[in-house]
Amino acid sequence: MTLTLPEILALLGIFMLAGTVKGVIGLGLPTVSMGLLSLLMSPAQAAALLLMPSLVTNFWQLFTGPDVRALCRRLWPMMACVAMGTMLTTGTLTTGQNRLAPIALGVCLVVYALLGFSRFQWRLSPRAERRLGPLCGVLTGLITGATGVFVIPAVPYLNALGLARDDLVQALGLSFTVSTLALAAGLAWQHALPGALLGTSLLALLPALVGMWLGSVLRRHCRPAVFRRCFFIGLLVLGIEIVWNGIN
Repeated sequence: MTLTLPEILALLGIFMLAGTVKGVIGLGLPTVSMGLLSLLMSPAQAAALLLMPSLVTNFWQLFTGPDVRALCRRLWPMMACVAMGTMLTTGTLTTGQNRLAPIALGVCLVVYALLGFSRFQWRLSPRAERRLGPLCGVLTGLITGATGVFVIPAVPYLNALGLARDDLVQALGLSFTVSTLALAAGLAWQHALPGALLGTSLLALLPALVGMWLGSVLRRHCRPAVFRRCFFIGLLVLGIEIVWNGIN
């Protein structure tokens, strides 16, 4: 994959924006980057480019939390199912079913945005968690493999567990890290992870980290609720645009 100078500048800008969003609200880097990159390239190429920024930033988020081992013991059934589901559907991004991938991506962005606007708070009992965790993991993995977006239904599910704020941020980091590793493995299995794309993905890491730093600064000077609302409005518009382009 050879990028022109305008495409490289667009790539750097996209990952800086995505990193800024993550720095302010704690998530959104793969969602924003996949949504915008899919306007410039195929979903498979976009998914490959987000691997390094997503892996490093989410690994960082995972290991700055309170107790990684306790969280892994609690969530391992879900995480195992995330990995399995992702491996099953990664071929959707790289084979003849590719035409459906942008539409599925757009639908995921729209659903995620609408959930973000909802004030409804789910709460799951420990018994329900044991039953629904693996199911949520499989569904998240299937959607991740097909679209490159990790958030549905993992984010609403983890929110419903009633975790403390720091534990929730760490749980999101765990889920996104597992999803990123599984997506990388799936793309490699499909021979869709050439060295050139990995090099470009590494290049995208720097603007993503700069964006996260900018986001942390913005978080201290703006109301996160307002930023979050603007974020979901942007995702909604972007998702509708991607679906429209995919249909037409």
